[in-house]
Amino acid sequence: MENKLSELMQSTMSNIKNMVEVNNIVGEPIITPDGITLVPVSKLSFGFGGGGGDLTGKTPAGFGGGSAAGVKIEPMGFLVVKGDSVRMVNVLPPAQNTVDRILDLAPQVMDKVDQYISKKE
Repeated sequence: MENKLSELMQSTMSNIKNMVEVNNIVGEPIITPDGITLVPVSKLSFGFGGGGGDLTGKTPAGFGGGSAAGVKIEPMGFLVVKGDSVRMVNVLPPAQNTVDRILDLAPQVMDKVDQYISKKE
């Protein structure tokens, strides 16, 4: 039974691996006519579960089991690359808590720090 359950879980994980690839998270860059590069960024969530049982004497196979998986891909925004500057443009609704707001502002803060350092030099 353990081998069959292991095979079931391996099959599920293999299918998830096929669905969850880097191109689903960071998309192909899009170059606009004016030289700006847009890189789509998505949030990916997934989950899986499975189980089985020994049904010796109840079925000819002696094993019954199943597995399930789910994947959710949600667009987050775009990385906008123009010259030496990179910024994130969000397409998600505004942040609902302090931690989310800080994460949203981090790229802008880094741009400001970079501009400040460049001016000092």
